[in-house]
Amino acid sequence: MNNIPILCSRGKNIPEAWEDSLLQLYYNGCDIATQYDQEGDPLSKDCTMIIEIEDPLSEPIIHKMMVGGYEDLQEYTMEVLDGIKDYLIDGKENHWIYSYHDRLRNYKDSVGSIDQIAILCEQLAKCGYTRRAQAITWNPFIDMFDEHPPCLQRLYFRIINDTLNMNLHIRSNDAFRAGFMNLYTFTRLQEYVAKEVSRISEKEIRVGCYRHIADSYHIYGSNIEEFENRFLKCIDIKSNLYRTFEERTVRYEDVKDIMEEAIPIIKEKVRKHAEENSMGE
Repeated sequence: MNNIPILCSRGKNIPEAWEDSLLQLYYNGCDIATQYDQEGDPLSKDCTMIIEIEDPLSEPIIHKMMVGGYEDLQEYTMEVLDGIKDYLIDGKENHWIYSYHDRLRNYKDSVGSIDQIAILCEQLAKCGYTRRAQAITWNPFIDMFDEHPPCLQRLYFRIINDTLNMNLHIRSNDAFRAGFMNLYTFTRLQEYVAKEVSRISEKEIRVGCYRHIADSYHIYGSNIEEFENRFLKCIDIKSNLYRTFEERTVRYEDVKDIMEEAIPIIKEKVRKHAEENSMGE
C-alpha cells in the first residue's frame, strides 16, 4: 500500500460514530511507524478519517469503552471549554506551551491577543451562512519547533435552517485512547456556540451535524492488544465478553449527577495544583 487510506464513518450519535470509526480504522487502515515507537512496538494502524455525527446531542451520548472515567471526561471538557489548566502555560520547563482553550479564546501574536470563539459567534449571529466563522490553534513560530504541537488545528461553523453545523480539523488523533473524549468535548463546544449565537441573535439555533476530519487517525501499535481485548471483544457477538450496543453505552441523563458532582472536586484539585505550582517558582 503506497497511499494512506481515506476512510469515512457515520452515526446518529457519538458512540455509534466512534465505534464505526474504530472498526473502519482497524480493518481498513494501513500499518505505519510513529515517532513515539519504542523498540519492538508493532506498527500502528492509521488512516485519514472523516467522522460524521448526525445528531451529537442525541442519546446515548457516552460509550463505556472510552479510556478513562466520567471524572476524566468532565475534567477534559472543563480544560477545553473553561480553561481550567491554562495556568500551566507559564514558560517553565516540562510545562505546556499551549492549551486548546488558550489558543481559541486568547490567541496571541506580536500585535496582541484575540478571542476567536467570541468573534465567530458574533459573525454567525449577524450572518449564519458566512464562510468566515472559523478558529485556529496553530502558531508556526512556536509549533513548528516543538516536540508536542497542537493536534487540533481548526474549527469551522456554519448555520443552515437555524441549525449549527461544525467541522473540526485535527492533524493527529489517537482514535482509541483519546478519540471518544475529543468527540464528546468538541460537540459540547458546538453546543456552547449554538447557545451563544442564540443569545446574541435572540433566535433559537439548534445543534446540527458535526464532522471530525483527522489527517492521522490512529491506534498506536503498543495499544493494539489492549484495543483488541477491551474493545473488539465487547462488540464480537461470538465472544463471551460481547455486550449489546445498549450495554456498551450510557445515557448522559443517567450519569448527569456523577458528572456534575465531579465539577467541584476537579476545581479543587486544579486549585491545589495551581497553588503548588506557584509556590515552586
